[in-house]
Amino acid sequence: MLAMNKLKIVYAAFFAIAFVAMISACNDKRKPGLEYARNMYDPIAYSYDQPNRNFANGQTAQTPPPHTDPIGFSKYDYPNTKDGYEAAGRELVNPLPLTKQNLISGKHYFTVFCSPCHGDKGDGKGHLVQIEKYSGVPAYHGDAASSRGGLMKDLTAGKIYHTIMYGLNNMGSHASQLAPNERWEVVLYVQQLQKIQ
Repeated sequence: MLAMNKLKIVYAAFFAIAFVAMISACNDKRKPGLEYARNMYDPIAYSYDQPNRNFANGQTAQTPPPHTDPIGFSKYDYPNTKDGYEAAGRELVNPLPLTKQNLISGKHYFTVFCSPCHGDKGDGKGHLVQIEKYSGVPAYHGDAASSRGGLMKDLTAGKIYHTIMYGLNNMGSHASQLAPNERWEVVLYVQQLQKIQ
């Protein structure tokens, strides 16, 4: 019985202290009270659009030095022209090996980005074609002709990559949606679709 009374006293004291702390924290709206890890809320580094007196022009964002590339940037030297397309077809080689994992990844990206128009089997009869949103989407196999000449089943890895990079006709560029590695995985998968009879 004595232990129960002591426990009740401890609980009552705890709630009283918590109540007083809550009331005192709400007392003055101008004082924020104690803050835990304030440096997590206020950034120490300069914001890119903030003035900065450490540089002669007073700006934080500086022009990168000439002949430099951002980290993770992958340069693509083929222009969005017919000549660039042909050059990519001759010179570009898929750096990824033909593995099961690369094909699984390529199929995933193809399903997400390409199949709505080109269809799951690459037959040019995707969902958007069936609801008559787009027409004239070529199949990757059979005797379907490319709008740039030749058959779709004969397109090289470089031509497929170039088309993913820049788009063609109604197809927009997928360069912002797919990283270079992911584009090559899609190329591997499309080349498998080209083999369907």
